[in-house]
Amino acid sequence: MQQSHSNKLSDTLYQKVGGLFFAVAMADGTVHIKEVDQLKSLVREKWLPLYDREDEYGSDAAFQIEIVFDWLLENEKTSAECFASFVTFYKEHKAVFSQQVKALIYETCNAIAYSFSGKNKAELILLANLQLLFQSADT
Repeated sequence: MQQSHSNKLSDTLYQKVGGLFFAVAMADGTVHIKEVDQLKSLVREKWLPLYDREDEYGSDAAFQIEIVFDWLLENEKTSAECFASFVTFYKEHKAVFSQQVKALIYETCNAIAYSFSGKNKAELILLANLQLLFQSADT
């Protein structure tokens, strides 16, 4: 079955968002189980209802977030490279980031950062950079 361009873009959006969430969790150099649990909870609670669309394998496309997060964890990617990848994608595809999606992305990042003993300096810097990125697009 051939995927449309918009479906491929949607899958890529979920993958890049998964990378961003990984960047937040890995900001302090370690991904804690509470951060993983928080991510999985938010994917089910907030991201699955957002778009009712299946990926090419028949799963809800939002699960791409978890799949990519787990892959990045197993492959020992850094927070910086994952954040940079998200920034590049965001700048190239600003139109797919509605205010609702940006708010949900920020809310999820914030919750992940807060889930393990509050936010640390590295997470605060990353959240501030994300906020600046989103604000620069609004002006």
